Amino acid sequence: MATDALTTPEALAPVRLPERSLRHDLRAARIVWQRELLRFKQDRARMVVSLLQPVLFLFVLGTGLSTLASRGTGGVNLRTFMFPGVLAMSTMFTALFSAGSIVWDREFGFLREMLVAPVRRWAIVLGKCLGGATIATFQGVVILCLAGAVGVPYSPRLLATLVAELLLLSFTLTALGVMAAARIRQIQSFMALSQALIMPMFFLSGALYPLGNLPAWLTVLTRIDPMTYAVDPMRRAVFDHLDVPAALRAALSPGVTWGGWTVPTLVELALVAAVGLAMLGVAIAEFGRAE
Repeated sequence: MATDALTTPEALAPVRLPERSLRHDLRAARIVWQRELLRFKQDRARMVVSLLQPVLFLFVLGTGLSTLASRGTGGVNLRTFMFPGVLAMSTMFTALFSAGSIVWDREFGFLREMLVAPVRRWAIVLGKCLGGATIATFQGVVILCLAGAVGVPYSPRLLATLVAELLLLSFTLTALGVMAAARIRQIQSFMALSQALIMPMFFLSGALYPLGNLPAWLTVLTRIDPMTYAVDPMRRAVFDHLDVPAALRAALSPGVTWGGWTVPTLVELALVAAVGLAMLGVAIAEFGRAE
């Protein structure tokens, strides 16, 4: 009788879930963002490895090819020309791979615990994207500190511009990675997909060559690569602070053109932001489905 009395509805303590509100969801996004930063801080090997490839491209590949390409660059150091592309690369790898934590969380069951929390799914996705963007931008800032070693001036305006563009690119790439990881069950599949996305996007972005006088098929591919519209504004910003003849600048940094019209920097950055928001929306929709 005593046991039956304890199990009656009147004897059970009511469970009250916190009311869903924008403030509550933003707090959840901030917690997920902080968790991403803590995981990165505790993984020192990841910090070092993620910086290795950009440094190799900038100093080993750039130095090795500089003698071969010296005539084509009109005397401009090849490493100086490559610097904006290497900056983009430093954020690219980190941003996409940071989304891989979603697959790890799914395998170990932590993702399910987050998804059953009394918060809207968009808060979790937003926190993931902001966390990955912050980490990737930090990696880019580390490479940015090497600007003077490749002939890029330490202008406060230039540095601020590049950091803002890096943050925008990092957010877009992280949103792309989160969207891809939303339905992938194994980390091996995610890594294979990331490699399949990273290298084509990087090589088609104009990071290692000017975007002018390309074959028609390659021109089309560079124009549909969203990363092109992030690398080009970075290169424009760098060349704005270099003392080079106008003809040489037009050859090395011709800009992105659509049918003869040179796309303005603000339009390029708006396109990158639009792609990032679209990827974020798709990721939220994917997480909105039953896990």
